Parts: sequence; structure tokens; C-alpha cells
Amino acid sequence: MDVLYQIMIDYGVFGFFIATFLAGSFIPFSSEVVMIALITAGVDPVGLFFWGTVGNTLGSVFNYWLGRLGNPRWIEKWARVTPEQMDRGLHFVERYGFWAGWLAWVPLLGSVITVALGLMRARFVLTIINIFLGKALRYAIIMLAMTETAKLVQRFAEEL
Repeated sequence: MDVLYQIMIDYGVFGFFIATFLAGSFIPFSSEVVMIALITAGVDPVGLFFWGTVGNTLGSVFNYWLGRLGNPRWIEKWARVTPEQMDRGLHFVERYGFWAGWLAWVPLLGSVITVALGLMRARFVLTIINIFLGKALRYAIIMLAMTETAKLVQRFAEEL
């Protein structure tokens, strides 16, 4: 797995886009590792924010379309979602509809929600807008925190 992370870091913003796509889908992957390395290397946080949000959203779109295929047993098998997780996700989406997309950024739960949104045939455009906004807010907070942390570390190193 370390080799895969290194390849994505070597490809810069494009590698980060791939990392965020994987992290946004049901595939277990952490894009934050790649993001931290790229911010530390001095890559423009605005570009990372944009491509990270787009990649992560497209990963969720992949999950949505997997859900649209419509067979919960296939989804449980291929996305490795337990029947209990699927039931919770479906109940949540049934209750909140496309607004549930705001929580697509939550690790593990977000994948279940996006698959359930597709399975429940939530309105695509409104669903994707909500997913995008939730993921954008998440990346903005993480990148702001990472950028400020990097500045503090740099100041501390200069004082030594």
C-alpha cells in the first residue's frame, strides 16, 4: 500500500485526484495521507481542494450508480457492506432523501449512504450537489487545518 501512496504523491495533483476518487468510492483508501504529503511538499492547496473535491465527489457518483444497479445482495457482496449497514443506510436515505448527500464525507458511513441514495433512486442532480457541498466543506476544513499546521511547524523550525 505504501508504494501506491508514493505513486500518487509523485503524480501531484493528478495523483491526489485518483486518491480522492478511490477514497470517495467504497474502496478503502485514505486520501489524507497523499494530501498531507503534497501540502508538505508545497503543492498549491487551492488546486488540491478543487481536484480533491471533484475526485471525491466522482467516487461517490460511482457508489450512487452501483446502487442504481439495484440488487442489494450484489452491493453487499461487492462493496462489502453488511446487511445491517445497508438497512441503516436505506432507512437514513428514506428519511432524509437527497439531503443525506451532505454526509457522504463520513468515513465508511458515507459509502453506504451514497450506495443507498442510488438504490433509492434519489434525484441525481440534487443528490450530487449535496454530496459535492458536503465534501467541499470537509476538504476546506482539513486543508485549512493542514496549511495552518504546516505554517506553525515551519515557524517553529525557523526559530530553532
